[in-house]
Amino acid sequence: MSQISLASRQAAKPAAEIAVRTRDVSKNYGSVEALKKLSLDFPRGQLTSLLGPSGCGKTTLLKIIAGLIPPTSGEVEVNGKTVTGPGPDRAFVFQDFALLPWATVLRNVAFGLELRGVAQSEREDIAAKYIRDVGLAGFETSYPHQLSGGMRQRVGLARALSVDAEVLLMDEPFSAVDEQTRRKFQEDLLTLVANENKTFIFVTHSIEEAVYVSDQIAILLPRPSRVSEVIRPTGIREKGTENIRRDPEYLDTVDRIWASLRSYVE
Repeated sequence: MSQISLASRQAAKPAAEIAVRTRDVSKNYGSVEALKKLSLDFPRGQLTSLLGPSGCGKTTLLKIIAGLIPPTSGEVEVNGKTVTGPGPDRAFVFQDFALLPWATVLRNVAFGLELRGVAQSEREDIAAKYIRDVGLAGFETSYPHQLSGGMRQRVGLARALSVDAEVLLMDEPFSAVDEQTRRKFQEDLLTLVANENKTFIFVTHSIEEAVYVSDQIAILLPRPSRVSEVIRPTGIREKGTENIRRDPEYLDTVDRIWASLRSYVE
């Protein structure tokens, strides 16, 4: 699909309010320059994917937005406030699940609320709701070692949702599951984006996945990373998810992104 066509579709809708803003963010690890003056806006209530070659700084940017590591220079704003560390307005969904092995599903999902001092009955009610929402009803008393990888990832997602953070940061959350489970996760994620009214920032290596789930795709250049271009597959989103992977616009967008990235793949 042409850049002009994408731009015209975007112009037909009013501009979304910005939830997260990065301005000239740079990050150095000693002599290694991971990010260089990276600026990007993340619209409220939408899902933005960060896509680029391995080692281009996607996870680094995600951790800076989360407040887990500081930028070397530049700044990040969430709801107009400068990020100086982790905060309740952001929640992180880790690639490796990061569950408490000694805690039940219910306790794991409620853990963030427990740390905030929410009363047990209230936090368990909230946790139970999100356990149902991610399709794990009936597994509340199970332990992580009793669950499949896909089920453990659903626990991590339910935990992030339960704390009611405005921004969900997802670091390749579906990379450790099989293809069938991954496709189901992608469909479920679109439902959550539509129903939760949260801002999702999603790191992935998969072009197909990014085009399928995203309102906005930011393509990052190899280290030191900057934003190469931002693509908004608006027409695809408007058609819904049924048969989307066979849709010509979807296929054209995947091919266009691959053409822009292939020279950076070794």
